[in-house]
Amino acid sequence: MNKDSLHEQALEEFVLCLNEERFYDAHEALEAIWFPRRFEDNLEVKLIKGFINASVCFELIKKQRFTSASKVWNNYLKYRPLLYKIDSLYLNKYHQIARHLESIKYKKIS
Repeated sequence: MNKDSLHEQALEEFVLCLNEERFYDAHEALEAIWFPRRFEDNLEVKLIKGFINASVCFELIKKQRFTSASKVWNNYLKYRPLLYKIDSLYLNKYHQIARHLESIKYKKIS
């Protein structure tokens, strides 16, 4: 499997896991593409880290650890503006994911 198809597959798995409220598994899906690149000074890698933080937030909400969830969500928000600074083959998908994450968060707090 080439790098691009692995990346695309990880994004699809992330969304599937979010939809099924398997937030830990969503985190793991993106870890597959983030972890090998975690030390790179790359905005796209940082954005993926933000998406991972969002899924961790939802897992913490499930466990009723609301203070920790809020802190992790703020990490996501720190990375979210990178959507407007990166040039990526996956940019449209990233925007869809960000909207989806925020929709989930809104449902979790209302």
